[in-house]
Amino acid sequence: MKGIQWFNNWRILVKRFASARIWSLLAFLQVLILVALLLNWPPIFLTLAVPDAEATYWLSLKQEFEAQNPDIRINLIKLAEPQGDVTSELRRLCDINLITGTSDCDLIYTDVIWVPEFADKGVLMNLSNRIPESELAKFLTSDVQSGQYQGELYRIPFRSEVSLLYYRKDLLEQAGYKPPTTFQQLREMSKALQQQGLAKWGYLWQGRQYEGLAAMFIEVLHGHGGFWINPQTLEVGIDQPEALAAVKFLIGTIEEKISPPKTYNEAESFAEFKQGNAVFLRNWHDVWIKANADNSPIRGRVGIQPMRLHTEVGSGGGCNGSWGLGIANSSKYPEQAWKAIKYLTSEEAQRQFMQSTSYLPSRKALFQDPKLLKAVDNSILRPPIPQYAEASEILQRYLSAVLKKQLSPEQAMKEAAQETRQLLRTSQF
Repeated sequence: MKGIQWFNNWRILVKRFASARIWSLLAFLQVLILVALLLNWPPIFLTLAVPDAEATYWLSLKQEFEAQNPDIRINLIKLAEPQGDVTSELRRLCDINLITGTSDCDLIYTDVIWVPEFADKGVLMNLSNRIPESELAKFLTSDVQSGQYQGELYRIPFRSEVSLLYYRKDLLEQAGYKPPTTFQQLREMSKALQQQGLAKWGYLWQGRQYEGLAAMFIEVLHGHGGFWINPQTLEVGIDQPEALAAVKFLIGTIEEKISPPKTYNEAESFAEFKQGNAVFLRNWHDVWIKANADNSPIRGRVGIQPMRLHTEVGSGGGCNGSWGLGIANSSKYPEQAWKAIKYLTSEEAQRQFMQSTSYLPSRKALFQDPKLLKAVDNSILRPPIPQYAEASEILQRYLSAVLKKQLSPEQAMKEAAQETRQLLRTSQF
C-alpha cells in the first residue's frame, strides 16, 4: 500500500512540474509575441489606389501580405464609380504632380501608357537594380518592355491585358461562317446576318472621346499597315494613306449601318452586345465572365479570339492594356514598398488574383492557353513616349470630329498630324 501511495504522490508531483513548465513556456511565448509587436509598432503604412471594380480582390492580397509582414500595412484607396476612363481617373486619384515629381501614393498602380511620362518626370523610382534578370524573364516580354523607359525598368508587371474580338458563335455557325480574320470579312458577315434579321448591329466598338478611342484606333491603324508615332524617331504617321484607310473603315461601318451612329465606351458597347443586338464586339478580356454570367442573355452563345483583323498590307493585333506596380520616388518607405511589390507580383499572388477575376496574368507560367500567351506577348503598344497624354488627346479630338462629321478624314488627320509634330518638337527643347 505504501508503494502505491508513493507512486501516486510521485505522479502528482510530475504532473505539477510538467504543468508548471507548460505555463512557463506559454508565458515565455507571450513575452516573445509582445516584444515582436512592440518592435514592429507602429507599423509602416503604404498607400495604394486601385479601381473600385478590383478592390475586393486587392483586399484579399492586402490581407495575405499583412499577415506575412505584420510591420507593414497597405492603405487601400478605392476609385469609386469610374466613368468609363478608369486609367485617367486612377491617374488623377493618385494626385500625381508631374511638376514636382511627387505622388500621394507610395505604390503606383499604373496602366502601360503612363510609364514613360512618370519615369521622365521623376515620379517613378528606377527598379532596374532591384530584380535579377532571371526573375524578370518569368514575366511576359511585352509586359516587361512596357514597364521600361530608355532602357531602365520602372514598373513590375502585375496583370496583362489585350483587346479581343467577341462574336456570337451561334449566329456564325448558323450561317456557316468561321470567325473573321480581315476587316472585309467582318463587314461582309455583319451585313449578311443583318439582312437576314439575325442582328440589329454587326460590329460594336469604342468611339467616345476618351482613351478607349485611341486604344481601339491603334488596332485598326496597325491592321491597315499604318502607325501613329515611331518612339525612336518621333515620326508621325497618322496622315499617311494607311491611316486614312483606317479612319474610313470606321466611318464606313457607321454609314453602312454595320455599327450604330452612337459612340460608346467599353461598358456601353458591352451592354448593347449583352442584349443580343450585335454579332461582333471589340472589348477587353474581363467581358468574358460578364457575357457568361448566370443572368446573361447570351450565356454560352459567345465566342472569343484575339483581335487580329487586318488588310493585305497590315498585320492584326490587339492593343496592350497591361498594368503593373511601381514605387513613387517621393515615398518615405521604398524598402517596404519593394517588399510589397515582390509579394503582389509573385506567382502566388497573381494566381490568386486571376482565379478570382477574368484578368490575365503577366507571369508566363500561369498561362494555360499557348495561343492566348502568344497574342498577349505580341500585342500592340501605344507610343511609349513621355508626351503620350497630350498626343492621345490630339488624336481623340480629331477622330471624334470625324465621327461627328465635323471634319473630313483628310482634313482631320492632316491637322492631327501637324499638331502632334508640333507637340513633339516643342517637347524636345
